[in-house]
Amino acid sequence: MANKRRDFLKHSTTLATSLSLGGLPMITKDLNQTHKDKIITAIKDAGMEMSEAYFWGPDERRVALCKQMDVLGAVGGINTRLVGDDAKPWEAESIKATKEMWSKLGLKFNVVEGPPALGNKTKLGLEGRDEEISNFITFMKNLKEYGNVDVICYNWMPVIGWYRTQKDKPGRGGALVTAFDNNEIKDLPITEFGLVTKEKLWENLEYFLKAVVPEAAKIGMKLAMHPDDPQVDSIRGISRIMTSVDNFKRMTRIVKSPYNGITMCQGNFSLMGNGDIPTIVKEFGKELIHFVHFRNVRDLSGNKPSTIFEETFHDEGQIDMYKAMKSYYDIGFTGPIRPDHVPTMAGDSNEHAGYSNIGSLFAFGYMRGLMQAIANGKRR
Repeated sequence: MANKRRDFLKHSTTLATSLSLGGLPMITKDLNQTHKDKIITAIKDAGMEMSEAYFWGPDERRVALCKQMDVLGAVGGINTRLVGDDAKPWEAESIKATKEMWSKLGLKFNVVEGPPALGNKTKLGLEGRDEEISNFITFMKNLKEYGNVDVICYNWMPVIGWYRTQKDKPGRGGALVTAFDNNEIKDLPITEFGLVTKEKLWENLEYFLKAVVPEAAKIGMKLAMHPDDPQVDSIRGISRIMTSVDNFKRMTRIVKSPYNGITMCQGNFSLMGNGDIPTIVKEFGKELIHFVHFRNVRDLSGNKPSTIFEETFHDEGQIDMYKAMKSYYDIGFTGPIRPDHVPTMAGDSNEHAGYSNIGSLFAFGYMRGLMQAIANGKRR
């Protein structure tokens, strides 16, 4: 299948060159317009859907830069302020208003990352979780029907989510990167929720998946579990379970379905330390990989999983990024892909560490170069 796709795109590249040289009548005289459009589209970004995160709303400069780069996928949440103070994010009107906002800006709303109606009640098994799960199911249905979005990136990190011990560590040339050192937090006091065991988290995850995956399958909503970040054993008494490839396989077996999938955040999977990215991508395949966070990291601990690490520029970490990108191409992945946690570069703000506009420019250029080289069958 991969060979056929490469041959198809190789032919497409020849066609695109001919188009630029005015050879359309000669090369495509036997092709209808729909077929021509499909061929030309397939060349772009190796068939993947290049996207950017907008967790703090549609920043004017970020939107402009992405449109200039032809990066048109918008990843984010639901903005209830567009509807009113009493609006709920799982309601149809909130979703319709959010989609319309992105459409007016010339972007395609394609992934919800950090969904509403999925919080500590569900993850910790507290009173009220059934209502929370019911709202989540309503959210899935409305998101598909009124938002035309079919990917939800979520996580199983209650109380303490994404965590870094430093957000301004000097990296290459003085760029600022995020970093984590478990030694700095291992003795912090436990939270108000006490000790939360891995067994309890697995029990609650099974309860959630058995309730929502069948509903997701009915409507075609792809649930994409994100790894715990950092992928350490626990933080302040809260255990972490999405920390290994084996645990992800266990998660997908709880309810076997192509709609019970993963977000391939390759930085986290690399730091798990039990396999390289192309091998892991091949193991899960197109059926279960619904969304990709394309980033690079550097382990500084020597432990598996890593307990000390830092983020890097895309071209300098421990992951072979060419092979990683090629692995998505080889399995036929055509879903949304975005850079993640880029360094903050000179002249840009570190207010939202990991999401520098200038850092994103470097990342997108690097990613598109890899995509073009791979689609053309060449390694530059």
